[in-house]
Amino acid sequence: MRRAAVLTHGRAEAIGPALQRVEAAAHDAGVELVFPQDELSKHDIDEAPHDLADADLVLVLGGDGTMLRALYRLLGTGIPAIGVNFGRVGFLTAIAESDLDSQLPRVFAGEHRVIELPTLELELDGQRRFAVNDVVAASATVGRMVELSWTVGGEPLGRQACDGIICATPPGSTAYNLSNGGPVLVWGLDAMAVTFIAPHSLHARSMVVPRGLDVVVTNETPHVAATVLFDGRQLGEIPPGGSAVVRLGEQRTLLATLPEVTFFHRYRNTFTS
Repeated sequence: MRRAAVLTHGRAEAIGPALQRVEAAAHDAGVELVFPQDELSKHDIDEAPHDLADADLVLVLGGDGTMLRALYRLLGTGIPAIGVNFGRVGFLTAIAESDLDSQLPRVFAGEHRVIELPTLELELDGQRRFAVNDVVAASATVGRMVELSWTVGGEPLGRQACDGIICATPPGSTAYNLSNGGPVLVWGLDAMAVTFIAPHSLHARSMVVPRGLDVVVTNETPHVAATVLFDGRQLGEIPPGGSAVVRLGEQRTLLATLPEVTFFHRYRNTFTS
């Protein structure tokens, strides 16, 4: 490895003296550390800014939220990201904060592997966005249910009174989707999970949808709009009678990890211990 870029938690104080530890490990490995402009400003570093695409790897110091933002920024660059957990769960990260000093030399020596993960493509009112984690359509009025109809691959699957609907990638399947009873998608699957939020039904079930089939969600609720979010960011609303389309996107996220930190290793440590 020749050059690594660094992205950090939104609050600089959250990572404490970790930057100095990273700089020491990079110096010992002969790896140049570079920073985009926002990171230079955040940490008061007096250096020339670099584009993330100039790096061989992006090192992310933060939790899952920081990792999601990093993976989104890196879409289309072909640059993988590896995370050191300074958050609460850190499911997307590969290295614990306490192991930073012992594991970074392995990363800089090229001992990591890269996993390709699918994204979601969202179309709403002529706008198009990609999501790393999930796309959510939920009632725009707190306390009001919405009635959503949905089709998969052009085939109607009925209407459901609910608080909303989640379309999740495999990495996103262990987030909001999981908390609503949706299935966990093992990394390597090229599919999305579709799960209703608090459905007013005893029979509503999640569905796993493969690549090549569009999911069209239509708001059938009079006088109540549905807010649409991608990775927690609001794009707009589905008005009564309007629709949004979600499909597996052509873009891929590139998540770097240590060989032993597999999906099942993360799952066991996060959800069963």
